[in-house]
Amino acid sequence: MPTRNEINALREKTETYLVDVLMPFWMERSVDKEFGGFLPYFDRDGRPTGETAKTYLSQVRMLYAMASTHRAGYGNGRCEELSRWAADFLLKHLWDEKNLGWVWIADRRGAPTVTAKVGYGQVFGLYAFSEYFMATNDERGRIAANRTYDAIFKHMADPRNGGFFELFHPDWRLERPGKYGGDRKSMDVHMHAMEALTSYYEMTGDPSHRERLLEVIDLVIRRMLDPKFGTGYIQFTPDFKPLPAILFSVDWGRDAKPVDGVARPLNFTSYGHNVEFAWLLLHAADVLGQPRDTYREVVGRIFDHCVSYGIDWELGGVFVEGPQNGPTQLTEKQFWQQAEVLVGMLDAHAMFGGEEYWKAFCNVHAFVFNKFIHLPGGGEWFERLARDGTPIDDALGHGWKICYHTMRSMVQCTRRLKALSGQAA
Repeated sequence: MPTRNEINALREKTETYLVDVLMPFWMERSVDKEFGGFLPYFDRDGRPTGETAKTYLSQVRMLYAMASTHRAGYGNGRCEELSRWAADFLLKHLWDEKNLGWVWIADRRGAPTVTAKVGYGQVFGLYAFSEYFMATNDERGRIAANRTYDAIFKHMADPRNGGFFELFHPDWRLERPGKYGGDRKSMDVHMHAMEALTSYYEMTGDPSHRERLLEVIDLVIRRMLDPKFGTGYIQFTPDFKPLPAILFSVDWGRDAKPVDGVARPLNFTSYGHNVEFAWLLLHAADVLGQPRDTYREVVGRIFDHCVSYGIDWELGGVFVEGPQNGPTQLTEKQFWQQAEVLVGMLDAHAMFGGEEYWKAFCNVHAFVFNKFIHLPGGGEWFERLARDGTPIDDALGHGWKICYHTMRSMVQCTRRLKALSGQAA
């Protein structure tokens, strides 16, 4: 088991990097002083690429990142200022006052260019503005969270099968089936709905919001996790039959395409998403006032699956995805899975003990600091690496990649390492 000195050394390395490198990268480079909001596009050298589109997701995740980091006690007030800066742009430009809900992409000035309603974006709005209000007491945050919650449950909720539909026209008509996504649901959106409802309930304390959170938790556990392996499927029919996961026509990030160009195999699961769900579920239990042991079996199976198949024990880091029932042949590594598994393995170690979880954390931590973090470019993480750490996609920032995963991971890891240090011999 780790000693206090070992834990403290990792805690100091993590927190020093957060405060002296990662936070300054974004606070000093990304603010669009001319038109508001943030310009998150940076090449491997940390230089602006010249791209100026403002995806809703980049702006709302900057809101969350700055608000939550301020709430955690960092930034000496600068993170609070930037969270207000983010809120100003979002509220002025990206809320659809006519139809309600958040639009998907705007130009640099804030004029919407893609006005589709994407469920993933709506739940992030609930998450970020709930966090923003708790961090700043700015009443606009509470109002925006309430309006987002109302839009989600008015337009996204499926009264027949439960859960949420996810892809819509600007006026909330459900999108077409197939590649347009109107006939699919995902674990991704439901996991983030759980995350958002956790913060929203923390903000409001309303018993009805507690019930909604418990409903989503129950739905994910019962309908979205494989009963044999305990790991998550990626996409589903409206009544939650698992489907091979496809990429949608709406522009949505820089994830790698399926090997065959069409769909991922049905039994593929994401190690990073599974572990992210597990640690977010434990956090939800804390907010709900439940013992963490309530979900001991659920999270234990997820943590063990990642340790067995997701961790690259030879070269370090976490693979992107693979079969539920065995090792993966896909050996690329993407930045956000590393960030989430770092947090999850610390929760696993604290909850279950066991040397394997601590070793998994140390494995991924070393790979991140040795391979993903690009200090010559200013200290953000590469988007995607080959198994040995060679960059495949060397962007440090783009319209779908800001500091949401990386900064949150460093804040959460520092918090957990401090707690473990207090318990160590």
